[in-house]
Amino acid sequence: MGAYINVGNAGFQSVRNGEYVDKSQLIAVFNEALFTENRFSCVSRCRRFGKSMAAKMLCAYYDHSCDSRSLFVDLAIASDPTFERHLNKYPVIYLDMTNFVSEKTSGIADKIDAALLADISRAYPDIPVEPKERLASYLLRVSETRQQQFIFIIDEWDAICREYDPHTKEMDLYVDWLRRMFKSGDAIRTFAGVYMTGILPIKKYKTQSALNNFIEYSMVEPRRMAAYFGFTKDEVRDLADKHGLDFDEIEKWYDGYQIGDELSMFNPNSVMQALYSGRCRSFWTSTGAFDTVADYIQMNYEGLKDDIISMLAGGCCQVDPTGFKNDMSVIHSKDDVFTVLIHLGYLSYNWRKDECWIPNREVAGEMVNAVKLNNWKHVADALQKSEHLLQATLSGDSEAVARGIEVAHDENTSILSYNDENSLACVLSIAYYYAKNDYIMHRELATGKGFADIVLIPRKHVDSPAIILELKVNQDADTAIDQIRRKEYPAKVAEYADNILLVGINYDRSTKQHTCRIEKSGSAALDEVASTLVEEPTP
Repeated sequence: MGAYINVGNAGFQSVRNGEYVDKSQLIAVFNEALFTENRFSCVSRCRRFGKSMAAKMLCAYYDHSCDSRSLFVDLAIASDPTFERHLNKYPVIYLDMTNFVSEKTSGIADKIDAALLADISRAYPDIPVEPKERLASYLLRVSETRQQQFIFIIDEWDAICREYDPHTKEMDLYVDWLRRMFKSGDAIRTFAGVYMTGILPIKKYKTQSALNNFIEYSMVEPRRMAAYFGFTKDEVRDLADKHGLDFDEIEKWYDGYQIGDELSMFNPNSVMQALYSGRCRSFWTSTGAFDTVADYIQMNYEGLKDDIISMLAGGCCQVDPTGFKNDMSVIHSKDDVFTVLIHLGYLSYNWRKDECWIPNREVAGEMVNAVKLNNWKHVADALQKSEHLLQATLSGDSEAVARGIEVAHDENTSILSYNDENSLACVLSIAYYYAKNDYIMHRELATGKGFADIVLIPRKHVDSPAIILELKVNQDADTAIDQIRRKEYPAKVAEYADNILLVGINYDRSTKQHTCRIEKSGSAALDEVASTLVEEPTP
């Protein structure tokens, strides 16, 4: 057993010794690519989404120096037609790039080449290294001599790109090393398959990938590997039942990622941490990306601040990820910022609509911290005061609610135009941000300009009334209440027909004042609302 070749299955054995969610069908996807033009794979996903675990699994499965059958026999891959064909059949080179970035020394690519060459040559004492021979050349000779091709697994391939100063040549020299290893015609003769993991897809030079022979699977374009990027809803539900945790609470904290056509994906590391600790909280700060995110969202690109605030308020924003160079140090636009945040896991992405959003409570909390760190004082103040606004609403204190909305309005008019209906909804959503702890917030813009709706539905196990808010401009709070009465609301509100708060808010442009009226459950108005409830239309 070497340091880089034939390292065995101990890594995956330790994974199987703990709680393991079966993602072994990823092996079947990679098996199909072996010995084909698609044998070179770069699978990038954000921190703590199982990159290294997948790399260890592949290493254990392919490594011919060990017997890993017992580790896989009870997993889904065992019933796949390709399982026996490739199980423990190859010499495997396993390289974790983070081991080479602890000391930022020069000549990093040459050091990687030399370290691997020295270790691998010890495994083949009958095939000596020739003078000044490089790793790529040596591996080709070994492969042709032994008539056996290698599996090469690189974990965290982009660690050097992330850690080294972008103004040095180290990153370019490293990418050149990757080119020599995998892009030449000799690579087809040397490797049965290459699997690289990282946070970012392969760096682009001009408009092309530096290694355009690699098939890339990413948070933006996961292809057939989407189901293996995170935990699915069914997988998390099973874990919650097994460990006696509230699935709805886990969903609130860690769900919200759309990866390819997988519409509901959970952060796997955070889910497992919650299971181990017995409660949900934010585990995101340990990913090490927070300071970077704070730096990105303070960039002075047109519309960036407005869009961050809109997403904090629960909205979606347009994004074009195609121009990003896959380099965290090369940021030229708001789209680049959003694309980095998608790759880092701070935003989710819908590829059909080219929209992004903040996925869940865990990430939203870290984004709020980033906002505070960037001294967006007005927004931070409004978020902090939102708890008092919710309590005032629940207690029926209409004057306090009017004052709270007015404060949120005043503190955000420098950022948002208060005459735009999306901005009206955004201001209200920020004002009621704290309510997201106990409520699911639905923003619904009514027809016509000058008002916005918000419906707050209590989460399961929360003993609080539903809240329907209506904002009018240059009318009165009674008109807002009347608007609520006339509207048809989805079936999800119907179950709260006897426990709803109607909140009507009016903004007078001339006086810059807000007025509020709150009607509680049991009023005549609620009977009228209940009579108009209809089934929620299918999107």
